[in-house]
Amino acid sequence: MWGIIPAAGSGTRIQPLAFSKELLPVGSRLDGGTERPRAVSEYLVDRMVKGGADKIAFVIAPGKFDILQYYGGEVDGADVAYVVQPRPGGLCDAIFRARHLVHPSEPVIIGLPDTVWFPDDALAALPDDKLSFLLFPVEQPELFDAVVTDDRGRVLEIQVKSPQATSSWIWGAFKMPGAVLHELHALWEARERRDEFMGTLINAWIGQGGEAVGVRAGTSYVDVGTVRGYRAALNLLSDGLLNGTAREAAE
Repeated sequence: MWGIIPAAGSGTRIQPLAFSKELLPVGSRLDGGTERPRAVSEYLVDRMVKGGADKIAFVIAPGKFDILQYYGGEVDGADVAYVVQPRPGGLCDAIFRARHLVHPSEPVIIGLPDTVWFPDDALAALPDDKLSFLLFPVEQPELFDAVVTDDRGRVLEIQVKSPQATSSWIWGAFKMPGAVLHELHALWEARERRDEFMGTLINAWIGQGGEAVGVRAGTSYVDVGTVRGYRAALNLLSDGLLNGTAREAAE
């Protein structure tokens, strides 16, 4: 199973940094008995591996060689590959840059590298055979992509950073068969690549008869893309995530 990590963004909300935002130290880890800083993207890698990924593809911008230096060719037992997004083109463009790696019969997980969320094994709740979104409850869904579902969990609409969001559940990661990834890419091309965000593309896909489900297996979610979010992530980790309350970073 592949895990795709779009890591080509410039991180303007938390700059200036002397390194890629995906390597921002958040919390720590033990390395041979020695405590060392932990890059924020390591949390997503860890969760993808727990969710069954044995191959990780980082989509990076030219010049973000520090990510390659940090992860090398293997992490947590998973092989690592790198795909270059030559110029900024939005989340859809970044994700589809890695589509050639994914066989139609193989599941793929996609997540955001500047987030910290729990439980860390929540991806295991997503099915392999359909497009599914890992959902988290938040207090300010208008800052994210809110996911509206029916009483059976079917996704009806994704509200992309909408001030009128009608759901308090947002997606933090998603999973699908490789065949669906390729179908979404074909639709994106047919729509002349006008979708910057996955939410608008998924809405179009659903409108054409595609199906997706939302799984409310997440409890806590932090966007570490701002200084406020960085502080919230440190607090979340220090709390040990025992309260199950979602937190999010405002712009």
